[in-house]
Parts: sequence; C-alpha cells; structure tokens
Amino acid sequence: MHLPSVIPAQPPARPGETASSGPALPSRLATPAAGACADALLARTGGASALATALQASRRDTLALFATFEQALPGLRVAQRAELNPPLWELGHIGWFQDFWLARNPQRAMGPRADPDAPRAAARRADADALYNSSWVPHDSRWALPLPGADATRAELAAQLADSLALLATLGGQEDGGSAGGSAGGAAGSAAGGAAGSAVDQSIATDDTLYFFRLALLHEDMHHEAALYMAQHLGIAIDDPRWQAAPLPEPPPPCHIEPGPWRLGSDPGAGFAFDNELGAHDVALGATTLDAQVVRWAEYLPFVDAGGYDDERWWTDAGRAWRADQPHPIGLGAPRYLRRTPDAGGNAAGRSACMAAPPGNAWQHWRHGRWQALDLRQPACHLTHHEAQAWCRWAGRRLPAEAEWERAALSQPALFRWGDVWEWTASPFAPFPGFVPHPYRDYSAPWFDGRPVLRGASFMTQPRLRHPRYRNYFPAGRNDVPAGFRSCAR
Repeated sequence: MHLPSVIPAQPPARPGETASSGPALPSRLATPAAGACADALLARTGGASALATALQASRRDTLALFATFEQALPGLRVAQRAELNPPLWELGHIGWFQDFWLARNPQRAMGPRADPDAPRAAARRADADALYNSSWVPHDSRWALPLPGADATRAELAAQLADSLALLATLGGQEDGGSAGGSAGGAAGSAAGGAAGSAVDQSIATDDTLYFFRLALLHEDMHHEAALYMAQHLGIAIDDPRWQAAPLPEPPPPCHIEPGPWRLGSDPGAGFAFDNELGAHDVALGATTLDAQVVRWAEYLPFVDAGGYDDERWWTDAGRAWRADQPHPIGLGAPRYLRRTPDAGGNAAGRSACMAAPPGNAWQHWRHGRWQALDLRQPACHLTHHEAQAWCRWAGRRLPAEAEWERAALSQPALFRWGDVWEWTASPFAPFPGFVPHPYRDYSAPWFDGRPVLRGASFMTQPRLRHPRYRNYFPAGRNDVPAGFRSCAR
C-alpha cells in the first residue's frame, strides 16, 4: 500500500511505544484456560448440571429481551433489511434450533460425528422446519411467513426447553463433562449413520453427548447479542446494565511479542470447540507490539476531525468503494451512530454537553433511541473493517493478524484487555488445516469467502461466548455489529 511521507494530522501519542517496550509475551501458551472467561469455560467444558443452569439463564435473557421488543414495536414490525430479522421469527428460530439438534435428533449422542441429514422426529408444529430452518427459509421471505403469535411461540419454547432439560438430566458420569469423559469416537471422524450411533452410550456425559447441548446454548447466546445490536439500530432502549459500554482508561503501554511460533486454534479433546477453531497449527510470528486495549473514541475521532473520511490516501480500494456507497451521514465524514453536536461550532454550552470533549470537537452518539453526549473514553464502536484500516494507515499502524491477537490474549491475560468490542483483524476467515465441517453445516463453510476474522467479544456479548479462541466473522462493510479494533506496530 502507498503511504505518504508526511501525515497531516497525527493521533494522540501512544505511551511507551518503542520496539522493545512493554512486557514480552511467551511464544507458547502456558495455561489452556488463560484469558478465557469462566462462564465461557463452563459452557465449553461444564457437565450436565452446569449446562442445565446455563440453558435456563440464556432463555430468561432471550425472553426478557423479546419482551422489550414487544413493548417498543407495535405488532413486532420491523423494516425489511439485510441486517435485521423479524423479532418473532428470531424467537421461534431459537427454540426450533434447540429442538432440531436435541430432542428431534436421533444421533445427538454422536456429537460432531452425527449425520446432519439423519431423519428427524416430528416437530410439535408440523410446519416448524418450513418456518424456522434458516438453511431453507430465504431471508427476505421471513417477513411474509405465517408465524404463530408471541404467546404461542413462547409456549413452544417452554416445551422445547423442558424436553432439552429432561434429556440433559439423563446424562450421568463426570460432572466436568467432556474433558474427563472424552469423546465417543473422535471429533474428526466421519458420520457413520444410525447403526454406529446406536453403539454410543447415550447415558454418559462426554464431549460427544454434551456437544449439541453446548451448541444450542451458544447459538441462543449469539442470537441474544444480535437482538441487542438490532435494538441499537431500531432505537430501542436497553436498561440492563450488563449490556452497556464501559469507559476505558488512558492507553497503557503496549504488549510486546518476540519472534517465534504460536499454536493457532484449538486441539480436540478439550471440551467444545466450533469447527472453524479446530485444526490447531503452528504459525511463525515476527516481533511486534500490540495495543494493550482497543482504540477509544479519544484516539479515533482526531482522524475524523483531520478529514480522514475524505482523504483518499487512507482508504483501500474496497474502502473507497464502501464509502462511496454509503448514505448520510457517512458521506459527511462520521461513523455510524455518531454526529457532531449541532452547536459545536463555537457554542460553549453545546461543547460542554459531551463528556471529555475538547473545545470545538463535541460529539454525540445515538444510543437507547436518542442522541446523547459521547464519552470519548468509550471504545470506538460500530466501525467497519474499512474504517479500522483507514485509521491504521493514518496513524502509521496496522491491524493485528488473528494469530498475534490470540497469542497476546492467551499469553498475557492480565495485560491484554479484551471484550469491550469485537475486534477486526487483518486475517481472512478461512479453514484451518484439515478442516472438517460439523453437523451444523451452515455455521462456517459457506462463509470462507475472504471476509475478515473478528476476535474477542463486545459489551453486548454473553459471557459464555467470551472465549479467546472464538472466531467471529462478518463482511468488511458491516457496522451494525459492535466492532472496533486495536492496532499493531508496522
């Protein structure tokens, strides 16, 4: 890429930024659990009792958030947009997914070796698959489906969860789940049909017999986060303090990585892992420094104020194409959900409305359905991959590769803060060596199309999903997702 020899406006100085500054990171992971949220470890390795508790907690959050949508949206109607789903369809799909892979799945005990096309038991609702199977139902058709009403859908979810919990209660064995119980045949094996499935002891808690319970739990948690950022788009207030962005401190000294190999990805046999995480392999990494936390608005907005959105030098070809295709206010140089305070051009009262905003640089953000003063200490959020790349070019930085991010997160959990926003990386979403798709075929393989990997978690993410090896992925132009970034030295 071309970088000019003179940068017209520089971001705030980054403390301690030298080639050898900050604590050095080891080249190998010292502890498998290092950097992982306790709830995420429990979701991936916990036994039947822990999963039963988590499934019920997840459902309470699902229903509470749906009730918020009911109160805010007459008839639960939302505009048809590529980024949205009808809330009533979302609710029914969550229950359908759990039922499809658990109570109706004759090979559920085989875990990732199960045949996804094995004949299913009948659903309670005869047309359930036609209504809620996201692999079959085109996105745009979901607004016209004859969905059951909210009360009927809630009743179906309650029955489906009761079935799942009853099945879970039949599993005995080690309470820590699959880590001690092991796999009934190996996650990398191929599905062998019903005869092989019948040989699996379905009464013992192992990684295999618990696999679909864990998948259903994390799937519901993913939809909960999607509903939260749909609420942000629709201007629906979310009062729960768990899902609010926290202010960050001044940027601490960066983390330093010495050159050497890193084992990227998950190895089988350590509890649940998504198929795209498996295929652990060594990656050679060079020396670099990574920001110890994500970029805040205090660091990002000087790029905007310097005219960065209108300066062609900072944008890739894809970024320029994205920018040209955006409606107001992107064309006027503002990230999504942000605007300059209307009277910030010199009115002192208007300027003081934004916490920590320097004179002449007052900003507001759209949150909970209204414009509010922007706390510049909060992480820069709802940014595209293109915007993250442009800021890095302007600052003389770059985005980290996912291996660099993972190594820092796992090796230095006390120094490397993550979980404030999803973090764009420089790595394309691609299969690791020896990739074998798990039964939920649409989860990973259809999206190996070059879109970027995001790592970490956001303030909207359920703690059960906050695992340092989790690989998220969205098209580079998505900015409804609560995503930001951290940077690396070049």
